[in-house]
Amino acid sequence: MKFTPAGGAADWYRLLRIDRPVGYWLLLWPTLWGLLAASGGHPSLKNTIIFVAGVLLMRSAGCVINDFADRDLDPHVERTKLRPIAAGAIAPGAALSGFVVMMLLALLLVAQTSLFVMGLAVIGAVLASCYPFLKRYTHFPQAWLGMAFGWGVVMAWAAETGSVLDSPVPWLLFAANIFWSLSYDTAYALGDRSDDLKVGVKSTAIWFGDRAVAAIVVLALLMVGLLGVATFMLGGFWVGLGWWLALMLQLLLCGRLLRCGERWGFTFFLQSHYVGVLFVAGLLLQGLLSPQ
Repeated sequence: MKFTPAGGAADWYRLLRIDRPVGYWLLLWPTLWGLLAASGGHPSLKNTIIFVAGVLLMRSAGCVINDFADRDLDPHVERTKLRPIAAGAIAPGAALSGFVVMMLLALLLVAQTSLFVMGLAVIGAVLASCYPFLKRYTHFPQAWLGMAFGWGVVMAWAAETGSVLDSPVPWLLFAANIFWSLSYDTAYALGDRSDDLKVGVKSTAIWFGDRAVAAIVVLALLMVGLLGVATFMLGGFWVGLGWWLALMLQLLLCGRLLRCGERWGFTFFLQSHYVGVLFVAGLLLQGLLSPQ
């Protein structure tokens, strides 16, 4: 009988990207936008626990299904050839079983909310599960990633308010996250363009070509612009202050990218999540320093 490695703790640690937590932050901050904006900065403890735990599970599950989908591509890409599935440390079947377990745990979490939020969670699960396969068919998998990550905004808003039609704010935040993902993930993909072209996968970094840096900057400014519209609709001094700080940081990051060019793309990706946390800080301060 053929041996199929299930992997050790260190292999799963790398497969789940626990050693690279930026992906957790990029999913957590939009989810907290939804929770805090919907509740005036006072989300319920129950929903906070459910959605923070859900972020941990869904980002981890996303990493697993991504590496499972790319198991035949990763060995040919310099940056990914040593990932646990590509290197043979974890068998594809074991990885897929881990993915199913994490999705079931996420389902148990969302079952503690409402049928409406559970219905939204099904859409979120489809978005997350399909994303890794899109790079074979479209140059814009980054937009799908933005929808998958941004869906946490919509779900969190629904959990707090019971609706997603009572305000345009969750949809503004959702759209902002799509532009944000297009920006930072295009920057991330810059370093993989030559390998991606060899193996035949697509990305916005390839599609934009020599205009990639300019496109990243425009998308980043569109993102913070949509946050600004949401800030105007939400009101509150601290929300506004958080947005202004986020805007200033976004401008600094974009300016540095324009000066340094593509070689600074990966650092731009790593630092972009601070834009999201500044907006979270404004929403949180609004709740802490304003009467409930």
